Amino acid sequence: MTSPAPTATFTLREPRLPDDYAVMAEILTACRPEWPVKAGDLERDDRTHDPAMFTTRVVAEQDGRIVAVGGFGHDDRSFEEWRYWGGVNVHPDARNQGIGSAIYDELMRRATARGARELRSGSSDQPNDAPGRIFLERRGFKPAWERYESQIDTRALDSGRLDALLAGVAADGVQLRSLAELAGDPDRNRKLWELDWLLFQDVPMGTTFTKKTMPQWVTEELDHPHLAPDLSFVAVRPGADDPLTGDFVGYSTLGSSEPGMYYIGMTGVLRSERGKGIARALKVAAMRALQQAGGGVIKTFNDPPNKAMLGMNAALGFERTATRYRYELYLGGEGT
Repeated sequence: MTSPAPTATFTLREPRLPDDYAVMAEILTACRPEWPVKAGDLERDDRTHDPAMFTTRVVAEQDGRIVAVGGFGHDDRSFEEWRYWGGVNVHPDARNQGIGSAIYDELMRRATARGARELRSGSSDQPNDAPGRIFLERRGFKPAWERYESQIDTRALDSGRLDALLAGVAADGVQLRSLAELAGDPDRNRKLWELDWLLFQDVPMGTTFTKKTMPQWVTEELDHPHLAPDLSFVAVRPGADDPLTGDFVGYSTLGSSEPGMYYIGMTGVLRSERGKGIARALKVAAMRALQQAGGGVIKTFNDPPNKAMLGMNAALGFERTATRYRYELYLGGEGT
């Protein structure tokens, strides 16, 4: 006669910070190895978190070691008091013991107490994310939006074929200057903040965006240690004097998630400047700069309705690698 499997024993508790940052980062990396997390990343996120935005976490401890972490907070890109973004991450070695379910139940208790009407979480079609998709769908979450992930290896880039594109943009009077080159412009950060907001409103992500304060945006974007200022470029049209964006007409940023791996944070051009090859030139400038610095892989993320950007990336040599999903759960109430 087979004996029943022993019941897993674990406890839920609040994180003890900063001591728990290291093991929390290990768990998050084990769950999504393609996006490694370090203790310093978590510490900085907490330190620079907008205090106006609610956030909460809980960890599971088993045999004296943290084996899972979960949490949720306001969706600061699409803020409503009743809308939250979060997730549950259980180390692969500790799954199928009821730990994820226990954390989820505790988070749901906290969300319900706050009057949450909508919860959001992310996943992808990559194999390591399959358990997470199943976990969400069993609890009523449904995929509400897709984003396509693509990448290119600049070490294999034939940059010579792109000379004509850069020459055409230059002939039109547009200069491509790195964020590092523009560091001496005292109005750089304000112009980029306004430009980013204008561009984000045209990104078809199936949600309404929230404008962050300039100090918070600068802290989260321009001052982020993963941003690569030498590989991020601004399209400058000398003589332009827009009251919000000045002579900045577009920009594209690159950040580094780990050595040799980069991601595009934003690429966009003002509506009045589109159709002139500027967005493509911004990406090419970044690709060339990275190639000259030793090369690496660049990832980018685009939404299915953004056919122009998808076509541009394909023409540049980006290849589709994954689909990312935004899962949503509606809890009822006004606004959902």
